[in-house]
Parts: sequence; C-alpha cells; structure tokens
Amino acid sequence: MRYVLPQTVFLKLKDIGQKVLPPYEERFVDVAMTPAQQAAYDAMSRSLIKTLKQALALKDSSLLGVVMNVLLAWPDCCFRPEVVRHPRTKALLYSQAAVFADGEVTPKEAHLLQLCKDEKALGRRVLAYTVYSGTRDTTSRLKVQLEAHGLKVAVLRASVDAAKREDWVADQVERGIDVLICNPELVKTGLDLLEFPTIAFMQSGYNVYTVQQAARRSWRIGQKQEVKVYFLGYAGSSQMECLKLMAKKIAVSQSTSGDMPDSGLDVLNDSGDSLEVALAKKLLAEA
Repeated sequence: MRYVLPQTVFLKLKDIGQKVLPPYEERFVDVAMTPAQQAAYDAMSRSLIKTLKQALALKDSSLLGVVMNVLLAWPDCCFRPEVVRHPRTKALLYSQAAVFADGEVTPKEAHLLQLCKDEKALGRRVLAYTVYSGTRDTTSRLKVQLEAHGLKVAVLRASVDAAKREDWVADQVERGIDVLICNPELVKTGLDLLEFPTIAFMQSGYNVYTVQQAARRSWRIGQKQEVKVYFLGYAGSSQMECLKLMAKKIAVSQSTSGDMPDSGLDVLNDSGDSLEVALAKKLLAEA
C-alpha cells in the first residue's frame, strides 16, 4: 500500500463542514428507582459486597465478576427472581424475589415508553439498545410493554445472519415499525440505520468501542435529522458509576482519536484500568 497510497490523512466528517452531518447530541439520564426497588437493591448490594470483601480477604477473586454483573443487571431484571450462587461451590449467596409483576412497567421502561411516544409524535423512530438479550433477556418484555401502548416494535436477534441484517431492518421499516430493539453488539459495525435518529441505551455494557460505534449508527452521511442519543441508568446504583467510567473512557479515546495505534483501539485503554477493574475498585471503595 505504501506505493499506491504513500500518504494517508485521517479526516473526520464533521471537520469537512458544509453540513455534511446533522447535529449530534448525547444525554445521560439518571432514572429514580421505586422505593421498593431501591430498598431491595441496597440490601442486595450491602450483602454481596460484604461477601465479596470476605472472599477477597481469602485471596478468592472468583466472586468479583458475579457480584458486578448482578449489581449492574438486577435493576433492569428485577421483574424476575434473582438467585446468586458461588460460581465454584454453588453455595447460595443471595436470593431476591421479583419486585415487578409481568404487567408492571419499571421506571426505566416507563422512561423509554414516554421517549418513544414523544419521538413518534415528531415522526422519529427509536433504536433501543439492551445488552440483556441472552440469559437475562429483556428484549421480549420491552417489546410487549411498548406494543401494549400502541407502538409497532421489532426485535433484531443474533439468529438473523449478519449479511442479512440490513435487508431485515429495511423490511421492518417498510412494515412501519416505530421502535427497533437489539443488542448493540449486533449493529456496532457495518450498518447504517439512518431511519432511527433517536437512540436509547437501556444499558451501556463494558465495551467502549461497541458503545461508540453503536451510538453513531444513524449519524452517517445521508442523515438529515438531528441525532439524539440517550444513556439511561438507575440513580443510586452501580449503573451510574459504570456510565461515568464509560464517559471518561470515551473522552480519553476521543482525545487521542487522531492517532493510529499499532494494535488497534484496545491500545487506548492500556495506560489505565479496564472498565471492569475500575468499576470493581469503585464498588469496593464505596462499600
């Protein structure tokens, strides 16, 4: 390539000017839990972090991932019972009954519902991301909740072949959907979703690269509408700490995006802790 392209310039589309891209805005939204939800979360957090500290004192770090994942996921999955067991011994660490019934709307679901209604009134479709599309599947529940209020919803699943996803989405748009729900991993590269100028992250996950790519699926050449991206997190939970850490990582990555690291985007995080490690330290420090 050095003979064909001896010189390379990395230029951002927004630097070209002439309104190649429309305005882009990101908003972080902290959603208050219900009193019962908050009380259950606080009790769970105190108990699990106490157990984790005891395990770490014995040089056992096997609980670290388990505790972090439960504290991040439970506020969004509290419509089902939660049973936490030791990954090796299978000993029961904590048990929590469901806080919401199948027909009840959680605070974050209510926020998404109102957002989708408002955007539909403006003629805008919404792309809703949830990282819980496997064992802790929330996509089916979100679809039911939104459709119960008159919205047309489609769920993109991993079973749709990657090469066919663009046509699949086009078919759903032609069908007249208002909301598309999927895991951000499924669309983080290769898809232009211009039909969805509003994007809502129900959760962010740990991967900075995935979040950056997924957040810009509709902010591409050809987009005429303002792109609005919402990151939803439950106030008073580890979700907000995760979002804050994610924001810091993204800021670092954007500040150095003019460089081309030798080993890819992961080089951006080599100078500091990974998001998982940083979050773990934060949880242990505040407990």
